[in-house]
Amino acid sequence: MDRRFSLTTLFCASVLAAFTAVPCVSAQGPDIFVTPVPKAPFSAVIDVQRSMVQPNGAVIQVKSIREIGRDSKGRIHNEARELIPVSSHDTPRVRRIHLYDPQNRMSVMVDPNAKTFWTTIVNHPPSTVPPALQEASPTGNALPANDFTRKEDLGTSGMEGMTVHGVRETQTIPAEASGTGHEVVVVDEYWYSEDLRINMLIKHNDPRTGSVTLAVTQVSRAEPNAAMFEIPENYKPAGR
Repeated sequence: MDRRFSLTTLFCASVLAAFTAVPCVSAQGPDIFVTPVPKAPFSAVIDVQRSMVQPNGAVIQVKSIREIGRDSKGRIHNEARELIPVSSHDTPRVRRIHLYDPQNRMSVMVDPNAKTFWTTIVNHPPSTVPPALQEASPTGNALPANDFTRKEDLGTSGMEGMTVHGVRETQTIPAEASGTGHEVVVVDEYWYSEDLRINMLIKHNDPRTGSVTLAVTQVSRAEPNAAMFEIPENYKPAGR
């Protein structure tokens, strides 16, 4: 099982659709998924730093923040906020909030601007089991998943008072397949907390599209406010 926690198709599509606030900018890239694990409450803020390569070669530097949380029941809260220029001192506006309750498998997308929501029952709930360590070695010489990829065990480090385990994946794309006419090296890093069962830090770099760093900060292990996982009373179902 891959060490990364990717959003399901439903979750990912909703977050990506809500995550673009800078014109002509792609929001695609890795994301931190809050796993619906019971008896492990926390709240935190994801710091987002992103550079985006435009078709004309210009690079746009943007940033954002996102509040995330999980209560003792395993219910999760994950925001999508707009991306703003790195020079801005504004607080990024919330575009969507994703709520998920593992007890009834109900996924809820909340639009705080329209004060609406829509719900879906997830047929295949996200896994709550910690993923196995990728096939990686300290030197990056482990058997690769294919001829162009290698994975390196980065060992352990400390983040937010917790131990995290890092893995780096390097993918070399041949010139004939890169779309640039020359070889391209794409690098991803994942730093996983066994304690919280989430990635605490993700780094992605692709010279063709840009880079992104997602870092979980301001972690509190206290039980979050229950309202964080509930639909506000004055919100209406979308389309009504």
